[in-house]
Amino acid sequence: MIRVILLIGILLFGVSGSGDPKIKESSFCKSLEPCNYILKAEKGWWNWGMAPIYDEEGRIHVFMSSIPKSGRWNTDSKIVHFVADSPEGPYVFVDTTFRSDTATYHNPQISKVGDTYVLVFLWRGKSSEGLQQSIGIATAKSLNGPWKESPNNPIIKPSFVPGSPNARHASNPSFLVDEDGKFRIYYKSISDRQPACRTISLATADDIEGPWVNHPENPLISYEHLKLDIEDPYAFYYKGTYYMIVEDRMAVKDALEGNQVPLEMIKRGGNRPGLIYKSKDGIKWDRPEIGYQTNSFYFNEDLSRTERPHILWKDGKPEYLFLANHGSEEAGFILKIKDW
Repeated sequence: MIRVILLIGILLFGVSGSGDPKIKESSFCKSLEPCNYILKAEKGWWNWGMAPIYDEEGRIHVFMSSIPKSGRWNTDSKIVHFVADSPEGPYVFVDTTFRSDTATYHNPQISKVGDTYVLVFLWRGKSSEGLQQSIGIATAKSLNGPWKESPNNPIIKPSFVPGSPNARHASNPSFLVDEDGKFRIYYKSISDRQPACRTISLATADDIEGPWVNHPENPLISYEHLKLDIEDPYAFYYKGTYYMIVEDRMAVKDALEGNQVPLEMIKRGGNRPGLIYKSKDGIKWDRPEIGYQTNSFYFNEDLSRTERPHILWKDGKPEYLFLANHGSEEAGFILKIKDW
């Protein structure tokens, strides 16, 4: 009986049966100061998820999904590109970076490696064999293009191997260069087990073009044993530590604190604070803390889904957190990262 109680404590609380199970507010979260909503969509369209980066002249470029209100993200999303002189805008439309009659492009993330910009994104073909969500990559020497899609796209896709972590799904990528100069993509994975829970997996490569190899310990972060989801990973390496910010899609925080919400009562999506994890190797992740609060916390407004965290980096330091918001006419809002 004692061993059973201990096991439950480890699974639910992430501790060996002692200590405060409460998920604490991280120092990262405490550093966040609200700014404003940005990037209102044009009439008839809906903007979602903002991937920001500075260019060599100090201007901010944002790549994001744009979806017709008459359509669906999983068939009609395109990636658009805006530019501004400051994070708070105003933003000016530059171009439609990726749009296709044969595939949908969604949830981009932007990085720079040496003199090369790297854009990763959710890729989903419209033919019967391409319907599963997969991951694509493109590179360019300038944020204004031309962009070169990898001939190996999709570089990460469902394995279709029964029992594997990504048997049916691979999406929402987050690219980084690790401490050894190798390349990593953390992504949302879904196995063929029931219920179909969203987990976080990792693929690595020695070259940006790949081949991308899934880590043997995948999924690296999972709450399948609780039948709960997390998603939208944003991973980064900073001052000798790996971090990952995620959306708490199904009240994982409550479960880890010992107050699991009945599944039928959970409102799914980013209707609660996000989580942040730390790791020394990017494989074994510590118990999470609160990574960011809700839109209602920052702006004293009705609660709506806040998702897709991304960081704007300046001179190697995190400057702003960009968050998508489902309840606004804008793509989302930004938070200043102060003294973290």
